[in-house]
Amino acid sequence: MSTGPTGATYAAAGVDIEAGDRAVELMKEWVAKTRRPEVLGGIGGFAGLFDASALKAYDRPLLATSTDGVGTKVAIAQRLDKHDSIGRDLVGMVVDDLVVCGAEPLFMTDYIATGKVVPEVIAGIVKGIAEGCVLAGCALVGGETAEHPGLLEPGEYDVAGAGTGVVEADRVLGAERVREGDVLVAMASSGAHSNGYSLLRHVFFQVAGWELDRDVPEFGRTLGEELLEPTRIYSLDCLALIAATERDGAPGVHAFSHITGGGVAANIARIIPAGLEARLDRGTWTPPAVFGTVGRLGGVETLELEKTLNMGVGMVAVLPAESVDPALELLAGRGLPSWVCGEVVASEGATTVGGAKGGDGAASLHGDYAA
Repeated sequence: MSTGPTGATYAAAGVDIEAGDRAVELMKEWVAKTRRPEVLGGIGGFAGLFDASALKAYDRPLLATSTDGVGTKVAIAQRLDKHDSIGRDLVGMVVDDLVVCGAEPLFMTDYIATGKVVPEVIAGIVKGIAEGCVLAGCALVGGETAEHPGLLEPGEYDVAGAGTGVVEADRVLGAERVREGDVLVAMASSGAHSNGYSLLRHVFFQVAGWELDRDVPEFGRTLGEELLEPTRIYSLDCLALIAATERDGAPGVHAFSHITGGGVAANIARIIPAGLEARLDRGTWTPPAVFGTVGRLGGVETLELEKTLNMGVGMVAVLPAESVDPALELLAGRGLPSWVCGEVVASEGATTVGGAKGGDGAASLHGDYAA
Protein backbone atom coordinates (compact mmCIF):
# COMPACT_ATOMS: atom_id res chain seq x y z
CA MET A 1 0.00 0.00 0.00
CA SER A 2 1.48 3.36 -1.04
CA THR A 3 2.33 5.83 1.72
CA GLY A 4 3.83 8.49 -0.56
CA PRO A 5 2.29 11.87 -1.24
CA THR A 6 -0.90 11.77 -3.32
CA GLY A 7 -1.16 15.49 -4.10
CA ALA A 8 1.03 17.83 -6.10
CA THR A 9 4.71 17.95 -5.14
CA TYR A 10 7.66 20.19 -5.91
CA ALA A 11 9.34 17.28 -7.72
CA ALA A 12 6.25 16.70 -9.85
CA ALA A 13 6.34 20.40 -10.77
CA GLY A 14 9.86 19.89 -12.10
CA VAL A 15 12.12 20.93 -9.22
CA ASP A 16 14.48 18.29 -7.83
CA ILE A 17 15.83 19.43 -4.44
CA GLU A 18 17.94 16.30 -4.05
CA ALA A 19 19.71 17.02 -7.35
CA GLY A 20 20.49 20.50 -6.07
CA ASP A 21 21.98 19.07 -2.89
CA ARG A 22 24.08 16.66 -4.96
CA ALA A 23 25.35 19.57 -7.07
CA VAL A 24 26.45 21.39 -3.92
CA GLU A 25 28.40 18.36 -2.76
CA LEU A 26 30.16 18.07 -6.12
CA MET A 27 31.17 21.75 -6.23
CA LYS A 28 32.57 21.97 -2.70
CA GLU A 29 36.11 20.93 -3.59
CA TRP A 30 36.31 23.57 -6.32
CA VAL A 31 34.99 26.36 -4.13
CA ALA A 32 37.56 25.42 -1.49
CA LYS A 33 40.38 26.10 -3.97
CA THR A 34 39.40 29.80 -4.10
CA ARG A 35 39.60 30.33 -0.36
CA ARG A 36 41.41 33.43 0.91
CA PRO A 37 42.44 33.93 4.57
CA GLU A 38 39.61 36.44 5.02
CA VAL A 39 36.87 33.94 4.18
CA LEU A 40 34.93 32.60 7.17
CA GLY A 41 32.85 29.45 7.22
CA GLY A 42 32.21 27.17 4.29
CA ILE A 43 29.77 26.54 1.50
CA GLY A 44 26.17 25.91 2.48
CA GLY A 45 25.40 28.95 4.61
CA PHE A 46 22.78 31.54 3.81
CA ALA A 47 25.46 34.18 3.22
CA GLY A 48 29.17 34.21 2.56
CA LEU A 49 31.33 35.89 5.22
CA PHE A 50 34.48 37.87 4.44
CA ASP A 51 36.61 39.35 7.24
CA ALA A 52 36.97 43.03 6.39
CA SER A 53 39.39 43.84 9.22
CA ALA A 54 42.24 43.87 6.68
CA LEU A 55 40.72 47.05 5.30
CA LYS A 56 41.88 48.84 8.47
CA ALA A 57 45.28 49.09 6.81
CA TYR A 58 43.78 51.43 4.22
CA ASP A 59 43.56 55.16 4.88
CA ARG A 60 40.25 55.41 3.03
CA PRO A 61 39.19 52.12 1.49
CA LEU A 62 36.64 52.29 -1.28
CA LEU A 63 34.64 49.19 -2.14
CA ALA A 64 34.10 48.57 -5.84
CA THR A 65 31.39 46.28 -7.14
CA SER A 66 30.53 44.83 -10.52
CA THR A 67 28.03 42.35 -11.92
CA ASP A 68 27.82 40.65 -15.29
CA GLY A 69 26.97 37.50 -17.21
CA VAL A 70 28.35 35.56 -20.13
CA GLY A 71 25.59 36.22 -22.66
CA THR A 72 24.81 33.84 -25.47
CA LYS A 73 28.20 32.14 -25.27
CA VAL A 74 26.45 29.71 -22.93
CA ALA A 75 24.63 28.36 -25.99
CA ILE A 76 27.98 27.15 -27.38
CA ALA A 77 28.79 25.34 -24.14
CA GLN A 78 25.38 23.71 -24.13
CA ARG A 79 25.63 22.56 -27.76
CA LEU A 80 29.07 21.07 -27.10
CA ASP A 81 28.01 19.65 -23.72
CA LYS A 82 31.17 21.18 -22.27
CA HIS A 83 30.50 23.22 -19.17
CA ASP A 84 33.78 23.48 -17.25
CA SER A 85 35.15 26.65 -18.87
CA ILE A 86 32.18 28.98 -19.15
CA GLY A 87 32.68 29.98 -15.50
CA ARG A 88 36.07 31.49 -16.34
CA ASP A 89 34.28 33.76 -18.78
CA LEU A 90 31.97 34.89 -15.99
CA VAL A 91 34.85 35.70 -13.66
CA GLY A 92 36.72 37.60 -16.36
CA MET A 93 33.72 39.77 -17.16
CA VAL A 94 33.30 40.71 -13.50
CA VAL A 95 36.80 41.06 -12.02
CA ASP A 96 38.31 42.87 -14.97
CA ASP A 97 35.66 45.57 -14.65
CA LEU A 98 36.71 45.91 -11.00
CA VAL A 99 40.43 46.23 -11.69
CA VAL A 100 39.85 49.04 -14.21
CA CYS A 101 39.56 51.49 -11.32
CA GLY A 102 42.59 49.94 -9.61
CA ALA A 103 40.59 47.76 -7.23
CA GLU A 104 41.87 44.39 -6.02
CA PRO A 105 39.08 41.81 -6.46
CA LEU A 106 38.25 40.28 -3.08
CA PHE A 107 35.33 37.92 -3.56
CA MET A 108 32.58 36.82 -5.94
CA THR A 109 29.17 35.21 -5.80
CA ASP A 110 27.45 33.41 -8.66
CA TYR A 111 23.91 32.67 -9.83
CA ILE A 112 23.02 29.75 -12.11
CA ALA A 113 19.50 29.36 -13.48
CA THR A 114 18.64 26.13 -15.29
CA GLY A 115 15.65 24.25 -16.58
CA LYS A 116 16.72 21.11 -14.75
CA VAL A 117 19.55 20.62 -12.28
CA VAL A 118 22.04 18.08 -13.54
CA PRO A 119 24.55 17.92 -10.68
CA GLU A 120 27.55 17.17 -12.89
CA VAL A 121 26.75 20.10 -15.20
CA ILE A 122 26.32 22.55 -12.33
CA ALA A 123 29.51 21.31 -10.69
CA GLY A 124 31.33 21.78 -14.01
CA ILE A 125 30.15 25.37 -14.27
CA VAL A 126 31.24 26.10 -10.70
CA LYS A 127 34.58 24.39 -11.37
CA GLY A 128 35.19 26.96 -14.11
CA ILE A 129 34.13 29.81 -11.85
CA ALA A 130 36.49 28.56 -9.14
CA GLU A 131 39.38 28.26 -11.60
CA GLY A 132 38.68 31.80 -12.75
CA CYS A 133 38.66 33.07 -9.19
CA VAL A 134 42.06 31.46 -8.60
CA LEU A 135 43.40 33.21 -11.71
CA ALA A 136 41.95 36.49 -10.42
CA GLY A 137 43.15 36.06 -6.84
CA CYS A 138 39.67 36.37 -5.38
CA ALA A 139 37.46 34.07 -3.33
CA LEU A 140 34.17 32.47 -4.33
CA VAL A 141 32.14 32.94 -1.17
CA GLY A 142 28.73 31.77 -2.25
CA GLY A 143 26.18 31.32 -4.96
CA GLU A 144 22.73 30.15 -5.92
CA THR A 145 21.47 27.47 -8.27
CA ALA A 146 17.83 27.85 -9.29
CA GLU A 147 15.72 25.33 -11.19
CA HIS A 148 13.24 27.03 -13.53
CA PRO A 149 11.14 24.36 -15.27
CA GLY A 150 8.79 25.89 -17.81
CA LEU A 151 11.01 28.93 -18.30
CA LEU A 152 14.16 27.11 -19.40
CA GLU A 153 14.47 23.76 -21.16
CA PRO A 154 16.16 20.92 -19.22
CA GLY A 155 19.48 21.41 -21.05
CA GLU A 156 19.46 25.20 -20.84
CA TYR A 157 21.08 27.44 -18.26
CA ASP A 158 22.29 30.98 -17.78
CA VAL A 159 24.96 32.28 -15.43
CA ALA A 160 25.59 35.61 -13.73
CA GLY A 161 27.88 36.83 -11.00
CA ALA A 162 28.82 39.76 -8.83
CA GLY A 163 32.17 40.75 -7.39
CA THR A 164 33.54 43.13 -4.79
CA GLY A 165 36.97 44.73 -4.67
CA VAL A 166 38.81 47.43 -2.74
CA VAL A 167 41.01 50.37 -3.69
CA GLU A 168 42.59 53.22 -1.75
CA ALA A 169 40.62 56.41 -2.40
CA ASP A 170 43.61 58.43 -3.54
CA ARG A 171 44.71 55.66 -5.93
CA VAL A 172 41.54 55.29 -7.95
CA LEU A 173 42.35 55.13 -11.65
CA GLY A 174 40.30 56.75 -14.36
CA ALA A 175 39.79 59.60 -16.80
CA GLU A 176 40.76 62.29 -14.28
CA ARG A 177 44.37 61.00 -14.31
CA VAL A 178 44.76 60.82 -18.09
CA ARG A 179 46.97 63.50 -19.65
CA GLU A 180 48.00 64.59 -23.14
CA GLY A 181 51.08 62.60 -24.15
CA ASP A 182 50.01 59.42 -22.35
CA VAL A 183 50.58 56.18 -24.22
CA LEU A 184 48.12 53.33 -24.75
CA VAL A 185 49.39 49.79 -24.21
CA ALA A 186 47.15 47.00 -25.54
CA MET A 187 46.97 43.54 -23.97
CA ALA A 188 46.01 40.66 -26.23
CA SER A 189 42.66 38.95 -25.90
CA SER A 190 42.38 35.16 -25.99
CA GLY A 191 39.74 35.37 -28.71
CA ALA A 192 36.21 36.73 -28.81
CA HIS A 193 35.97 36.55 -24.99
CA SER A 194 32.25 36.84 -24.07
CA ASN A 195 30.91 39.60 -26.30
CA GLY A 196 29.32 39.62 -29.72
CA TYR A 197 28.25 35.98 -29.68
CA SER A 198 24.85 36.77 -31.16
CA LEU A 199 26.67 38.05 -34.24
CA LEU A 200 29.15 35.16 -34.23
CA ARG A 201 26.40 32.54 -33.95
CA HIS A 202 24.34 34.25 -36.65
CA VAL A 203 27.23 34.33 -39.12
CA PHE A 204 28.73 30.89 -38.44
CA PHE A 205 25.52 28.91 -38.00
CA GLN A 206 22.82 30.70 -39.98
CA VAL A 207 24.73 32.45 -42.76
CA ALA A 208 27.63 30.02 -43.34
CA GLY A 209 25.90 26.86 -42.07
CA TRP A 210 29.02 25.68 -40.23
CA GLU A 211 28.93 23.06 -37.49
CA LEU A 212 30.84 23.29 -34.23
CA ASP A 213 32.93 20.22 -35.05
CA ARG A 214 34.17 21.76 -38.31
CA ASP A 215 37.95 21.89 -38.43
CA VAL A 216 39.06 25.39 -39.40
CA PRO A 217 42.70 25.57 -40.57
CA GLU A 218 42.89 29.32 -39.93
CA PHE A 219 42.04 28.67 -36.28
CA GLY A 220 44.22 25.61 -35.91
CA ARG A 221 41.31 23.84 -34.22
CA THR A 222 37.57 23.29 -34.55
CA LEU A 223 35.02 26.10 -34.65
CA GLY A 224 33.63 24.96 -31.31
CA GLU A 225 37.03 25.03 -29.63
CA GLU A 226 37.64 28.52 -30.96
CA LEU A 227 34.29 29.90 -29.82
CA LEU A 228 34.53 28.29 -26.38
CA GLU A 229 38.06 29.59 -25.65
CA PRO A 230 37.80 31.12 -22.15
CA THR A 231 38.01 34.85 -21.60
CA ARG A 232 41.49 35.97 -20.55
CA ILE A 233 41.55 37.26 -16.96
CA TYR A 234 43.74 40.35 -16.51
CA SER A 235 43.21 41.42 -12.91
CA LEU A 236 46.48 40.11 -11.42
CA ASP A 237 48.42 41.39 -14.45
CA CYS A 238 46.89 44.83 -14.04
CA LEU A 239 47.57 44.94 -10.31
CA ALA A 240 51.17 43.90 -10.93
CA LEU A 241 51.45 46.60 -13.58
CA ILE A 242 50.19 49.26 -11.15
CA ALA A 243 52.75 48.20 -8.54
CA ALA A 244 55.68 47.92 -10.97
CA THR A 245 55.18 51.35 -12.54
CA GLU A 246 54.50 53.34 -9.37
CA ARG A 247 56.60 56.53 -9.14
CA ASP A 248 56.97 58.73 -6.06
CA GLY A 249 53.98 57.11 -4.39
CA ALA A 250 51.66 57.79 -7.34
CA PRO A 251 50.24 55.13 -9.67
CA GLY A 252 52.30 54.72 -12.83
CA VAL A 253 49.12 53.63 -14.63
CA HIS A 254 46.57 56.38 -15.19
CA ALA A 255 43.66 54.29 -16.43
CA PHE A 256 42.58 50.92 -17.76
CA SER A 257 39.89 50.10 -20.29
CA HIS A 258 38.30 46.64 -20.31
CA ILE A 259 37.40 45.92 -23.93
CA THR A 260 33.96 44.30 -23.88
CA GLY A 261 30.70 45.14 -25.68
CA GLY A 262 31.16 48.20 -27.89
CA GLY A 263 34.67 47.30 -28.96
CA VAL A 264 38.03 48.99 -28.60
CA ALA A 265 37.31 52.62 -29.43
CA ALA A 266 34.03 52.97 -27.54
CA ASN A 267 35.44 51.45 -24.35
CA ILE A 268 38.59 53.56 -24.48
CA ALA A 269 36.48 56.69 -25.01
CA ARG A 270 34.97 56.02 -21.55
CA ILE A 271 38.31 56.82 -19.88
CA ILE A 272 39.39 59.83 -21.98
CA PRO A 273 38.57 63.23 -20.43
CA ALA A 274 37.01 66.15 -22.27
CA GLY A 275 39.43 67.99 -24.52
CA LEU A 276 41.54 64.91 -25.26
CA GLU A 277 41.44 62.14 -27.83
CA ALA A 278 42.89 58.65 -27.89
CA ARG A 279 44.32 57.90 -31.32
CA LEU A 280 44.66 54.19 -31.99
CA ASP A 281 46.72 52.71 -34.80
CA ARG A 282 45.20 49.57 -36.37
CA GLY A 283 48.57 48.83 -37.95
CA THR A 284 50.12 47.93 -34.59
CA TRP A 285 48.41 44.55 -34.38
CA THR A 286 46.89 41.73 -36.40
CA PRO A 287 43.48 40.56 -35.13
CA PRO A 288 43.18 36.79 -34.59
CA ALA A 289 41.74 34.83 -37.51
CA VAL A 290 38.28 34.43 -35.99
CA PHE A 291 37.52 38.13 -36.49
CA GLY A 292 38.52 38.23 -40.14
CA THR A 293 36.68 34.97 -40.79
CA VAL A 294 33.39 36.19 -39.38
CA GLY A 295 33.76 39.40 -41.36
CA ARG A 296 34.39 37.51 -44.60
CA LEU A 297 31.67 34.88 -44.14
CA GLY A 298 29.03 37.38 -43.05
CA GLY A 299 30.05 40.32 -45.21
CA VAL A 300 30.42 42.27 -41.97
CA GLU A 301 32.03 45.67 -42.48
CA THR A 302 35.14 46.54 -40.46
CA LEU A 303 33.38 49.29 -38.50
CA GLU A 304 30.59 46.88 -37.52
CA LEU A 305 33.16 44.30 -36.38
CA GLU A 306 34.94 46.95 -34.31
CA LYS A 307 31.69 48.04 -32.66
CA THR A 308 30.82 44.47 -31.69
CA LEU A 309 34.02 42.48 -31.07
CA ASN A 310 37.31 43.10 -29.27
CA MET A 311 39.38 42.48 -32.44
CA GLY A 312 42.18 40.91 -30.41
CA VAL A 313 42.50 43.48 -27.61
CA GLY A 314 41.11 42.57 -24.18
CA MET A 315 42.51 45.32 -21.95
CA VAL A 316 44.24 48.65 -22.55
CA ALA A 317 46.45 50.53 -20.09
CA VAL A 318 46.92 54.30 -20.32
CA LEU A 319 50.20 55.41 -18.78
CA PRO A 320 52.90 58.09 -19.10
CA ALA A 321 55.59 57.55 -21.71
CA GLU A 322 58.30 56.84 -19.13
CA SER A 323 56.30 53.88 -17.80
CA VAL A 324 55.83 52.16 -21.16
CA ASP A 325 59.07 50.13 -21.30
CA PRO A 326 58.76 48.81 -17.73
CA ALA A 327 55.11 47.96 -18.45
CA LEU A 328 55.90 46.01 -21.62
CA GLU A 329 58.74 44.18 -19.89
CA LEU A 330 56.57 43.19 -16.95
CA LEU A 331 53.68 41.96 -19.11
CA ALA A 332 56.06 39.98 -21.33
CA GLY A 333 57.51 38.36 -18.22
CA ARG A 334 54.00 37.34 -17.19
CA GLY A 335 53.39 35.74 -20.59
CA LEU A 336 50.87 38.35 -21.71
CA PRO A 337 51.43 39.73 -25.25
CA SER A 338 51.26 43.52 -25.22
CA TRP A 339 52.20 46.41 -27.45
CA VAL A 340 51.90 50.19 -27.85
CA CYS A 341 48.68 50.81 -29.81
CA GLY A 342 48.19 54.57 -29.60
CA GLU A 343 48.52 57.83 -27.74
CA VAL A 344 46.50 60.55 -26.06
CA VAL A 345 46.48 63.88 -27.89
CA ALA A 346 44.54 67.14 -27.80
CA SER A 347 41.09 66.61 -29.27
CA GLU A 348 40.40 67.65 -32.83
CA GLY A 349 36.74 66.75 -32.68
CA ALA A 350 37.23 63.16 -33.76
CA THR A 351 34.25 60.85 -34.00
CA THR A 352 34.31 57.74 -31.87
CA VAL A 353 34.08 54.31 -33.47
CA GLY A 354 31.70 52.03 -31.66
CA GLY A 355 29.46 54.22 -29.53
CA ALA A 356 28.93 57.37 -27.57
CA LYS A 357 31.62 59.20 -25.68
CA GLY A 358 31.48 57.72 -22.22
CA GLY A 359 34.23 59.89 -20.71
CA ASP A 360 33.45 63.08 -22.64
CA GLY A 361 36.66 62.56 -24.60
CA ALA A 362 37.01 60.54 -27.78
CA ALA A 363 38.82 57.56 -29.24
CA SER A 364 39.38 56.93 -32.92
CA LEU A 365 40.95 54.15 -34.97
CA HIS A 366 43.24 55.00 -37.87
CA GLY A 367 44.98 53.04 -40.60
CA ASP A 368 44.65 49.42 -41.64
CA TYR A 369 45.38 46.33 -39.57
CA ALA A 370 48.81 44.79 -39.81
CA ALA A 371 49.10 41.91 -42.25
